[in-house]
Amino acid sequence: MLSDALEEAGFRTTAYARAGEFEVGLKRSAPDVCLVDLGLPDRDGLALVHRLALESGAAIIIISGRAQVQDRVTGLELGADDYIIKPFDPAEVVARIRARLRKGRTEAAPSLQRARFADWVAEFDRYVLIAPDGTETPFSHAEGEVLRLFLDSPKRLISRAQMQEALGGGAGESFDRAMDVRISRLRTKLGEDPKNPRLIKTIYGAGYIFLGDVSWN
Repeated sequence: MLSDALEEAGFRTTAYARAGEFEVGLKRSAPDVCLVDLGLPDRDGLALVHRLALESGAAIIIISGRAQVQDRVTGLELGADDYIIKPFDPAEVVARIRARLRKGRTEAAPSLQRARFADWVAEFDRYVLIAPDGTETPFSHAEGEVLRLFLDSPKRLISRAQMQEALGGGAGESFDRAMDVRISRLRTKLGEDPKNPRLIKTIYGAGYIFLGDVSWN
């Protein structure tokens, strides 16, 4: 049903019944968006989401009947970009995919793929951070969205409301916790002291400020 709706909306789709089949297909083509049902017969879908977040540049949308807040939080923490609860209207899925692709096209401008800050380099075409000593550390699509938001607005306060508006997804506890986890992971990858971060500063009750000077090329 969902494949038919997406095809009618102009998308090219491939459907897989098992995680193993999907991983084989992923070696042959690189999708722009992956829709992942958590109830897979051969693996927990969350494990697949986590692997995709680490290894793929595709946007990840979970589709699941698990409606508890903790399930949504866990999915977002593992790297998903969106979470759609069953039952759903296929038109909503089409709209959310289009929103993600519009965001991706905006981010994909060739002149805005490499940022330098505090002797670090972020390469958004490869989803890696390069440390001052040359060590490369991958980051997920979801972490990259947050990092880009900071790098596009250095030394400016970014409130939770602004983050929610820019990154999409539902407001509330699940979004706030997902942002906390993504920022914590970025700090770890940047070698930040969690008690005294140099680059990503928390302004309690207000939001965050990225303190480094940023240049794009």
